[in-house]
Amino acid sequence: MTWVKLCGMTRRRDVEAAVGVGADAVGFVVAPVSPRCVPLDLVAGLGAGITIDRFLLTVDADPDWVLAAAMSSGMSGVQPHGANAAATARLALSVGLKVLFPIPVMMTTPSIDDVPEGARPLFDTGGTGTHGGTGRPFSWGLASGVDGEFVIAGGLTAESVAGAIAKSGAWGVDVASGVEAAPGIKDHDLMRRFVEATR
Repeated sequence: MTWVKLCGMTRRRDVEAAVGVGADAVGFVVAPVSPRCVPLDLVAGLGAGITIDRFLLTVDADPDWVLAAAMSSGMSGVQPHGANAAATARLALSVGLKVLFPIPVMMTTPSIDDVPEGARPLFDTGGTGTHGGTGRPFSWGLASGVDGEFVIAGGLTAESVAGAIAKSGAWGVDVASGVEAAPGIKDHDLMRRFVEATR
């Protein structure tokens, strides 16, 4: 059964709805460059008491800061983008946190050579000038030659996700804009339909 992460959570009721529709994980963005950014001091409350995985998404952040932030807010894992991503991933893995390691995909089969051992690759659309959340897909078939478990993101919706999984062979999927009424504001019906479409 395909693993599903619903990312860019900013409201507790959306987190609870994600659990209710059967998601495996949720994500919280603490990068100011994102329209889905949520203050770190609110993250712990948003994810408190839920039984699914909770990922902290950062951009160009200091590894020690990310580790402290993830631990203090009760995260299960991290998703480090940009500068320091590899160092952050290795530090997080060393203390038992899960890691989704973003790899931008352009026009060729993505390489996992730089993914730290123990981290799970996350393939997202490259060349957009941003770190995910663009709502733009890549050519899913480019990932089909990659060995091992990986997650795909970028432009996924309830209508496209089954085809994306079939073409890529992905172990998991990650979505933000495809289940939203507005950036950071989730549509609960879209979330339900998205999870159902993956399984």
